[in-house]
Amino acid sequence: DDARIVEACQAFGAEVLLTREDHNSGTDRLAEVAAQLGLAADAIVVNVQGDEPMIPPAVIDQVASNLAAHPEAGMSTLAEPIDDVAALFNPNIVKVATDINGLALTFSRAPLPWARDALAANRDELPAGVPYRRHIGIYAYRAGFLHDFVSWGPCWLENTESLEQLRALWNGVRIHVADALEAPPGGVDTPEDLERVRRLLEG
Repeated sequence: DDARIVEACQAFGAEVLLTREDHNSGTDRLAEVAAQLGLAADAIVVNVQGDEPMIPPAVIDQVASNLAAHPEAGMSTLAEPIDDVAALFNPNIVKVATDINGLALTFSRAPLPWARDALAANRDELPAGVPYRRHIGIYAYRAGFLHDFVSWGPCWLENTESLEQLRALWNGVRIHVADALEAPPGGVDTPEDLERVRRLLEG
């Protein structure tokens, strides 16, 4: 949605489509792209978010393959274990909880789940035995789902947390979540994150 991004991408030979500026989320934006391209309803589309510039290519393949292997899911995404208590309380790190089949129960910027007794006693270390997971900002969808997603419009839970995937859960869509085969080196949510990624790219 910005000519500067178009120019930067075209400079290294990428194919670029310009979209409207008023989309509520990246998924809404991707729906416009799918419509522009005239994709078939069952075509699988992967959304790599701009704040995850270090996503390994293998992870892109993984999330697409996971969706293809799980027809009961409308979306698929990835996660990785949280092993640091500061990350648990960092609202820029989205947490995810899943059911026994690897389908998302919910996502939140708050600690999820809240280990009532353990965190009441000590917030300086992760509660033992709780599999906390960080959501990685990558999604796969079928193009037909993207049309539905836009037609629903944002829900209050999505707006409250600023998490677009909550719109899908709100409307009864299942989201498959797997642990990433290769963990990306963290997203860009703060100026400090940006400097860290710049150092990685320059190194």
